[in-house]
Amino acid sequence: MTTAWGPRRADGWTAAVRERLGLGRLLPLGGPADGAWIAETAAASVLRGASTLPGTVLGMLRIGPTEEAVERAVTGGGSDASRDPAGPVPPPAPPSALPPGPLRIEAEFSAAPDRPLPEAAAALRAVLLTAAAARLGLEIAEVDLRVTALLEDDAPDQVRAAPPSPDRARVAQAEGPVATAAAGAPGVASLTRALGSPVHTTQECVRVEVAAAGNLRALDVARSVRTAVAAATEDRLPVSVLITDVVSP
Repeated sequence: MTTAWGPRRADGWTAAVRERLGLGRLLPLGGPADGAWIAETAAASVLRGASTLPGTVLGMLRIGPTEEAVERAVTGGGSDASRDPAGPVPPPAPPSALPPGPLRIEAEFSAAPDRPLPEAAAALRAVLLTAAAARLGLEIAEVDLRVTALLEDDAPDQVRAAPPSPDRARVAQAEGPVATAAAGAPGVASLTRALGSPVHTTQECVRVEVAAAGNLRALDVARSVRTAVAAATEDRLPVSVLITDVVSP
């Protein structure tokens, strides 16, 4: 079953705002304790750049919750149900972000006719799973691929989709000790402000928004930001990190 491009299950207002900002879904990186999320568009850009297989052209690509996760959310069996009450409180998620848990990739692709389609799909699936884990830190439980066309004999073997550069209008300058600490963390290309200020502080938490360098795993960049921000804050509030872009070094 193919999921439409527009988010269906998020709150209507926040989903519309998020789409205008061009982020797509906000996907969890790592586990609940990591307090890290990445924009779907940024994650998809990395996966596209990695999926340069001869005889395969990647088309539509979406990343979202598994059907099991959706059913669990609908029935009220969310991720907090299994959390140890005596353990530390996980950092809160950004507005309308997906909760930590396994994800599903849905993609369409065109394939050369000189190779069995199941073999081509298996190779593409392996590449996507490897890139999601090694370059991003996403927990992918399912990869649903659909062949939409056969390539002509004289068509290029592959299409290399260059990752888009970050929107310069969203790049923010570091102001204050927390922002300065986040901007100086290993792997941070810049602070960003897609959801407002690059540092959003409440009585309960601190949320930091960054663009990550593409030569490091996104989850590791988010962890370095959390460590740097935690050391720069006096209130020791929970810290969450949102990666809005992945920038080629």
